[in-house]
Amino acid sequence: MERRNFLRGAVLTGSVAAFGGSLWRGASHAAPAQPGAGPYGALQPADANGIRLPQGFTSRVIARSGQKVPGTSYTWHNAPDGGACYTDGGGWIYVSNSEINPGGGASAVRFDSSGNITGAHRILSGTRQNCAGGKTPWNTWLSCEEVDRGYVYETDPWGVRPAVRRDAMGRFKHEAAAADPVRKVIYLTEDVSDGCLYRFRPTTWGDLSSGTLEVMTGGSGTSGSIGWARVPDPSAASTATRHQVSAAKHFNGGEGCHYADGTCWFTTKGDGRVWQLNTASDTVELAYDDSLVSGGAPLTGVDNVTASSSGDLFVAEDGGNMEICVITPDDVVAPFLRIGGQSSSEITGPAFSPDGSRLYFSSQRGTSGSGSGGITYEVRGPFRS
Repeated sequence: MERRNFLRGAVLTGSVAAFGGSLWRGASHAAPAQPGAGPYGALQPADANGIRLPQGFTSRVIARSGQKVPGTSYTWHNAPDGGACYTDGGGWIYVSNSEINPGGGASAVRFDSSGNITGAHRILSGTRQNCAGGKTPWNTWLSCEEVDRGYVYETDPWGVRPAVRRDAMGRFKHEAAAADPVRKVIYLTEDVSDGCLYRFRPTTWGDLSSGTLEVMTGGSGTSGSIGWARVPDPSAASTATRHQVSAAKHFNGGEGCHYADGTCWFTTKGDGRVWQLNTASDTVELAYDDSLVSGGAPLTGVDNVTASSSGDLFVAEDGGNMEICVITPDDVVAPFLRIGGQSSSEITGPAFSPDGSRLYFSSQRGTSGSGSGGITYEVRGPFRS
């Protein structure tokens, strides 16, 4: 699917874009939508879970940190973070990381074909501050440690096979991962103020035990052609991976990462930006910048990102208004949901069920403001297909 720069001709809820600079050059623009409006309409009053949703959508709590997952004997982990869904017979599994240190790891909840919870289990233990990660085409979960010289662990969502540490994917402050099955690489973000975007090229696609770690180079400013250079020492034994290649392009706090149809979308929280890497042409450009929106940006604190089958991007906020915002192929940027009373938390782990009818995500610290107060939700409704 072709997509253009989100904010060329953008419709921004509650504000009019400030046109100027290369991002806006040659742009034409429509009248702004009404506050709270978007492809799903205005947000309704908060439901029983404190979530404001569009008309026709409902929410439920599927797990709370420190409590048994409903209908199971499994205690849900603290500080739920990055997540993904996997087909499981007629049902599915939702995997969620735990961003605590020490401890970390990841857990999973199983659902039947009707969405009923049928079980929950641990898939990774004894790691550190597992923040985001990514799903592989061979149905494993890459759980990433957001610590200095952190590792990537490849895990089994079913919890049958033991997790494996993937040293070849580099040691740095990992955030998210996104698999590109066309170029047979995995993109990796780095959550530091001068972080890089990497790609890991396995020796054999489907086997992450060996391969080459590369870092993005070039791409002057907010757009342009880029290249890739091999990181000499992925173990970062004496020099951080981001400082080993002089031509490396640096980003301010790499966060979410999602690949779809020839584009790798990634976010940088330090400057409130969404980027698009056009993988076929090896070019990068700025897709969204909250500082260039006048009258208050509809999306701030950009963090985890996923996409629906319609091509809509769903971007979770760390802070901001505690929203998940939607960015559509028609260049509409608007809140999809908002959580009230949890301003000391962040939204994490957005992921769609395999049939696209349910969206899972967490409030990492809930109402308490601590990791022990995490809440994991499901939203069900008429998502665009």
